[in-house]
Amino acid sequence: MTSVSPFSPVTRTRRIVIGSAAGLALALGAPLAASAHVHVDPSTASAGGSQTLTFSFSHGCDGSATTALLIDIPEGVGNATPAVQGGWTITREAGADGVPTRVIYTAETPVEDGLKAGVSMDVLFDESAAGTSIPFPVTQTCVTGETAWTEIAEDGEDPHDLEAPAPVVEVGEPTDTAGHGHDEASDEEPAAAASDTSAASATEADPVARWLAAGALLAGVAALVVALVRGRRKA
Repeated sequence: MTSVSPFSPVTRTRRIVIGSAAGLALALGAPLAASAHVHVDPSTASAGGSQTLTFSFSHGCDGSATTALLIDIPEGVGNATPAVQGGWTITREAGADGVPTRVIYTAETPVEDGLKAGVSMDVLFDESAAGTSIPFPVTQTCVTGETAWTEIAEDGEDPHDLEAPAPVVEVGEPTDTAGHGHDEASDEEPAAAASDTSAASATEADPVARWLAAGALLAGVAALVVALVRGRRKA
């Protein structure tokens, strides 16, 4: 039996091929693992205002088709209004104040693994939530099994290192509403506009008045000339 030296060209070639294959598998596996989440878009919002959030996914539970998404409504949210969309039925669990605490989207037909789908809702963020990160825990149920996307990164921890991170929305400061109020300056604007309009009208009317006056003056001069001519003829 012929032995192959570990330093032979054949051995080196095999090692290169195996190493390249392993590197390619890691390169492809990392993006696939990163995409195997439930995403929220947009991931930013303003406190004191409403934002339409879309929760999307493109995978099942270990290959099993998705049957429902259960989205828990966290503290810092004043209200949540699910958007009606084809292919899903919607049920809500509400608290004592009537605000939904959980919204359940059930697929009319299970969504196969590898197909992208999403559900939406209008979310009102409390002003007190400004400057905070609000996670929306999501439970993805499938024909076989389920995945709870509920992990929250600790301080200093990279969310991408979590196996099943919850979608997170960064809430900013309230949107500046300056310019929408009613003040004295706005009251003065119509008056100023009216004054400008009157001035413009007066300016436009002046030439007309001047032409009329000039016409009357010419008519008077002509009448005087006629009277003088007639007087001389009589004399």
